[in-house]
Amino acid sequence: MSTFAEVLETIAHAPIQMRAMTNHGVLNEAYAYAKPSSFSRGMRIDLNGVTILLISGTASIDEQGQSVHIGDFRAQLRRTYDNITGLLASEGCTWKDMVRTTCYLRDIDRDYDVFNEERTKFFAEQGLDPLPASTGIQAHLCRPELLIEIEAIAMFLTDRTNTKE
Repeated sequence: MSTFAEVLETIAHAPIQMRAMTNHGVLNEAYAYAKPSSFSRGMRIDLNGVTILLISGTASIDEQGQSVHIGDFRAQLRRTYDNITGLLASEGCTWKDMVRTTCYLRDIDRDYDVFNEERTKFFAEQGLDPLPASTGIQAHLCRPELLIEIEAIAMFLTDRTNTKE
């Protein structure tokens, strides 16, 4: 078994491969919006046998880039989870690989209880144990009709099979 210092030394000298993530089955590209935006849906980083997925802020957006479920917090949260699930699947992983989420709520006082209830239910459906680290923040979102946006980080061994126990 390697010591943590040995792992860091190996990583420090490993080549880094990066590429943008996408899944047109759930989300369009940000540059395809009516008002194009300059970001990738996510970035895949392969680093000496470890893959890190950095998923950009994701919301209740459909395949054509339209906001969906206007005014329905629960439905927007579920669509956001579905979009993230699709991005994870495009890279051969699942929510069991999730290590961190940052959750931006338009009105945290109004929506946090519903958010926490739905998040707890969703994570239980995914069989997550341990749960990912997470932070909830009140924020102005990029579109006034959006009530929730989530960014995420997942990690897994690059050479493992895509099936989870």
